[in-house]
Amino acid sequence: MGTAERRRAPGADEARVTPQRFAEASDRDIPAGEAGSYRPLWVEEPARRRRLPDPVRTAAVRAVLLIALTLLQAMVAFLCTMAGSWLAFPMVISSVVSTIAATWGALDVWVTRQVWFQRHGVVSMPSSTARALRRERRRSRRQARAAERAQERIRRRGGAGQLSHP
Repeated sequence: MGTAERRRAPGADEARVTPQRFAEASDRDIPAGEAGSYRPLWVEEPARRRRLPDPVRTAAVRAVLLIALTLLQAMVAFLCTMAGSWLAFPMVISSVVSTIAATWGALDVWVTRQVWFQRHGVVSMPSSTARALRRERRRSRRQARAAERAQERIRRRGGAGQLSHP
């Protein structure tokens, strides 16, 4: 007998609760019409937003840690000031320095995000007008290059193939 068989008790399949069995078995004292149908506890939904790129997520984690440390230092500075401790002044100074570092961290997230989007392209929707404009520009450039190549080919052949010479 394997591990799976040992773990499963005889008749375990019958004892397993399925949504249909749950609806049938629960609330037997409520009439069938009022019991309603089985409703799951939660419904899985696809993520609305995409995951942050790795460099941006790293910068965001760093910023959150800096901000948390700054808030902790500010609280300690406040408590030391209230207690009249000698540690109050150094903690206030370090809180000011930490505030500057936390501001830098928040700006770092913003700059890293902007740089990443600039290097890897902005996520555009299929209905984006910018995409259609870029496609149209590309098409016109391709046609212009093709026409230029055709003119160059005609010039190389010495005008052969032209009906009239200017």
